[in-house]
Order: sequence, then C-alpha cells, then structure tokens
Amino acid sequence: MYALFEDGGKFLAGRVLSEADTSAQVELDSGKRVKVKAANMLLKFEQPQPAELVAEAQQKSAEIELDLAWEFAPDEDFSFSELARDYFSDNADTATQAAMLFKLFEAPHYFRRLGKGLFKKAPEETVKAALLGIERKKQLAAQIDAWAAELAAGVCPDPIREQLYKILFRPDKNAAEYKAVVAASKLSHRAPLDLLTSAGAIDSPYQFHWKRFLFENFPQGTGFPDATPPEIREELPLAEVDAFSIDDSATTEIDDALSVRGLGSGTVVCGIHIAAPGLAFQPDSPLDRIARDRLSTVYMPGHKLTMLPDDVVQAYTLLAGRECPAVSLYVTIDEQTLEIRASETRLERVRIAANLRHDQLDAVITEASLCGDAAADYAFADELAFVFRLARHLKAAREVIRGKPETFNRPDYNFRLEGKQGSEPAGDETVVISQRQRGSPLDLIVAEAMILANSTWGRWLADCGVPGIYRSQASLAPGIKVRMGIKPAPHAGMGVSQYTWATSPLRRYVDLVNQWQIIACARHGMTAALAAPFKPRDAGLFSIISAFDAAYVAYNGFQAAIERYWTLKYLAQNGIEEFDAAVMKDGLVRAERLPLVFRALGAESLPRGALVKVRVASHDLLTLDLHAQVVSRIDDAAATLAPELANDDADEGGADGEGASPAVEPLALAIDVQDDGDGQATRSDDAPAPAR
Repeated sequence: MYALFEDGGKFLAGRVLSEADTSAQVELDSGKRVKVKAANMLLKFEQPQPAELVAEAQQKSAEIELDLAWEFAPDEDFSFSELARDYFSDNADTATQAAMLFKLFEAPHYFRRLGKGLFKKAPEETVKAALLGIERKKQLAAQIDAWAAELAAGVCPDPIREQLYKILFRPDKNAAEYKAVVAASKLSHRAPLDLLTSAGAIDSPYQFHWKRFLFENFPQGTGFPDATPPEIREELPLAEVDAFSIDDSATTEIDDALSVRGLGSGTVVCGIHIAAPGLAFQPDSPLDRIARDRLSTVYMPGHKLTMLPDDVVQAYTLLAGRECPAVSLYVTIDEQTLEIRASETRLERVRIAANLRHDQLDAVITEASLCGDAAADYAFADELAFVFRLARHLKAAREVIRGKPETFNRPDYNFRLEGKQGSEPAGDETVVISQRQRGSPLDLIVAEAMILANSTWGRWLADCGVPGIYRSQASLAPGIKVRMGIKPAPHAGMGVSQYTWATSPLRRYVDLVNQWQIIACARHGMTAALAAPFKPRDAGLFSIISAFDAAYVAYNGFQAAIERYWTLKYLAQNGIEEFDAAVMKDGLVRAERLPLVFRALGAESLPRGALVKVRVASHDLLTLDLHAQVVSRIDDAAATLAPELANDDADEGGADGEGASPAVEPLALAIDVQDDGDGQATRSDDAPAPAR
C-alpha cells in the first residue's frame, strides 16, 4: 500500500512499511524512510506507483480552473476528495483527488486550509481582493522587467532617476525601482553605479556628490524657516577699546576680535571679544532649534551652508564700524615677562575698528615687521607686534607641556572657483588652487588667542561648578583621539589642562552652548550652576555631543571629498600628468604641492619620506579614485625619514590634533546586486584655517 502525505508544506508519496494508530513508517522512492503522523497522511492507494501518481496529479492540477472550483465548492467545510468528485465526477480516482489537493493547497486566496485535508471556501470579497493583489504584482513585475530592460539599453526611467540617491545609499529593497536596478545590473553584468551613469541618471559628478550629501544630511532641503534676529534687551556697557578681527575676505561669520590696551605702561590688557548670539536667544527658542538642527556651518570651495540664517549672522557678526554685543575675556599681562596676572569676563558692546583680512595682509604683516626688523606700515602695528610676541610665548609654554614642538610642515590650500554663476558651483568652473603656509604670524596670533580663551573659560566653568562641553586628548600616542565630554580633562595635543570650544558661536553649536554657560557665570559668578541653562549631569549635553560628533564627521568627510573633486578637476584642467610626491605608508603618497593623497603603484616598497615623481594613469571624478604609478625616485636614496611625515599615523590638522584622513574612502553604495530582490572641516579656532 502507498500513501500520499504532507511534510513541511510539500507533498510526498511512498510505500507504507508499517502503520500504527498515530503514525506510519513510509519508504520513499529514494529509499529514505520517514515517520509520518497519521494526521498528515491524506491518501492511501494501491495503484499507480507513487512517482506516477504525483506526476499525473500535477498534470491534472494544472487543468483545474480555480474560479470554477470555487463555484463548485460548498459553503461549509469540505475535503479535497469531496470537491474532486463534485468538480470531475463521482468516480474521481486517486490521481484526480491528489490533483485537487495540489490545486487547493496552492490557492490560499480561494480556499483556506483547515488541516487534515479539509478546506473552507473564502468569501467572494476576499477572493476579489486577492486576485486584484495578484494582478498588481504581475503588473509590478512587468514594470520592473521593463525598467531593467531600459537601463540595460542605456536609458534611465524617470522614477529611477527620482529615487537615485535612495536606491544607491539608503534603499528600500522591496521597492520596484531598487529591484529594477538589481535586475538590470545582473542582466548587463555591470556595477550599479556604472550602469546608472551610462544610462544618464547622474547629471554630473559634482552634482552627484553634492546631492548625495544633501540627501544624507539635509533631506528637507537647505533653506531656513522664517526667523527674525531678536534684539538683545540687556543694557550692555560700551567697552573702552577699539577691536580688530583677523579673517579671510570671504568670511561673513566673524566670531572673534582682539584688542590691546596699556602698551608701554608695563601692564597690558589683551581683550578677546567673541560675538554673542547667546545674549539674544536662549535654548529651546526658534533660533536655537535652527542651530541645533544644523549644528555647524558646512564649508566647501565656492559655497557654504551656514549654521544660522544670513540675517541672523549679520545681526551678531563682528563687523567693522559697529558696536557689537560680545562676550569678552580680558587678560592682564606683564608687558616684559608676558606672565598672565589675571583674567576677567565681561558682557558688553565692543567697537569693531577694522576687519583685517588674511589674503590681503599675510604678505604685508610678516614676522620681520612684527619683530621690528622691517617697516610696519599697517594699522594696529604696535598691537599686532605685542600679540604676536604673546602668541609665540604662549605657544612655547604649551609645547613644554606637550613634550614636543608644534610644526606646520604642510600648507593649507585655498580653492578659488572662476566663472561661478549663482550661489552654488555647477562643478565645471575653473578651479585655482593656491597654498597658504600654516603658522603664519596672523594665523599664530588668532590661534593662540583662541586657545587662551577656550582654556581659560574651560577652567572658569569648572571653578563655578557649571558644566560645559570639553575637548580632551589623553596623550599624543598614535591612535589616541580627541574626545568630547562634559568634564574638564587635559588636552595633550593642545598642551593645556582643559579646553572648550566657545569662540565660534556663529558657526558651531557646541560653542553656542558653552557661551550660554559662560554668560551664566558672568552674571552669577559662583552661584551660576543654579542659573545656567544646562545643569550638572544634564542629559541634554550628552545628546548635543552625540549629535554634533555625527554632524562634524559627516561635514568634514564631505568637505574632504569635494576638495578632492576640485583637486582632480585641477589636474585635468591644467593637463598635469606628472608631479612630485612623498611616500607615506602602505603604498600611499602625498602630493608635494596639492592637497592630494592617493595610492601609487611602486610606492609599496619605498621607505616613508622618500620623494618620488608619479605619473597619473587615470582618475574618476565620480568615485574620486586616482590611479598613478611611481616613475622615479628624486631624492637621495640614503635620506632619512622626512620630519613632516613622521606623524602621518597620528591625527593632524592643527593644535587640536584633528585633520582629514590621508585618503578619501571609496564610494560606498548600499545597493547589493547579489540580493535576490526580496528583501569639514569647520574652522578650528585653535588652528590656522584655510580660506573659505
């Protein structure tokens, strides 16, 4: 005797070897023996052979019309054998009964399974809805096939073009557009990005990088909601100083300015004046929500996305000719020894006498002129000479704590786009790249003044019992990163006992938060902990740190990538095929006169610091890959490791120990063609900044 039974949703047939009340031993055609529960045995028969029964039943099952079977089915529960007799004839044989079983089992939208070979007819509404869903799936499958064929033929359908960045970087794997790209990639044997590029889905490499960044970081767009800069209601005294700022000509968010009083008296008071949006609006206000949503200004060649709306920036920026609200730190200094005797923080208005510009004055305000070895024919010559002397003194003191000197062996690079139309670059402008050596006198003055303010305010917040957001670094050992926290801790890279970011409140949200805390200390002194917006162990501070870290990494990564784009564009526009580079490690080399790190074939076996000439084989503006090889070594083969490469393993980029990674990561796509279809750097106040 043979039996047809269900096993895990499949129907099998075999010879019954033995049978008990609740189960039976059945031998399959393969010789395998299985134990089958009595409830799962649906048919027993003598003829035909099991394999013949299954084959015949499958053939007959394909001939059954489900609509007609549903009409024949009774409204009450029924067995497959009953429906087989009603549908075919009263003498339906075993194969015919099995055929009906197979058909009922594969049509749950028509017949609900009840177990033990029993079924129940589905309501008419359910059947209609199921059939409609099946038809939609068929149409969707046909649409996917059509889109895939278009892509493979080099044409991008509009729905896929509209979902391009979602498909590539944050896909819904059940979406038809995603499945079409996967299918087309398999059909054409091409990578998704290459396929979409050839199909015209990507307008230009620059727009690809820009729109991808906006998709990932500004999904709601880059516009600001309506916001009116609130007036500062507090009556602020006017400082008895004339202050000057030092920035680049393109800078609109002028956060900081300096003043000097008492030259020649033996005691000099140096003022560090910081723009004070924190006096105008408070946490949880509309402007705060705008700033916290963006967290930082985003910089890129030829464009930037400010943290605050432009009219808000203009209301509080330290613009020359105005009396600007400021949080001022006054440091009293011995004019001869440069010893710091005292410090005081005031909330006040400050006259901004001038906005000095790096790009206009770096060649004029030189170390020789500041030290009296050359003529100093410029404004604030005496004040600048003093703060330059102070800056060198402060830097030397920090280097003692650091245990080694700070060096600025690599320059910053300025990018200028010629022929730009409109506010945003199009990506085809002519790019001019120029060098600006880090550590220039004006750079040093600003950097040391901001380090002094940030470290002094960090200590003052702690003395007042007010939490702040601090930056710390346990040591200068390779791999020890700068971290953010709410408690003061030493910053080894800076060489200070504690360090905050509080001097760029127009451009960084962390600085704005710290400014609110500093304002509370200025108003309330040692009782400020009760009045400060953020209290000790405030969970909100940890949330801000987490959000800022994520945004900071994303913005820096985009700036590095888009600057690499313009550097590769520069190579193409100027026909540069060979240039000098210095070997780093693992086959990486760094261009000598361009902001470019890349792998060069032949550099793997060369020592670090070796100078080589490399030849460009090709580059890709979409993936930002550069393929090159070493042509020759151009230095003394016996030369020792170049000092500027000695710390390539460590973070660099200024006194804060932060900088871009040596190479941009390859383009990462979220799309997986193996799927089966089912499923910046923002300017650091403690370091010289490139022109923006």
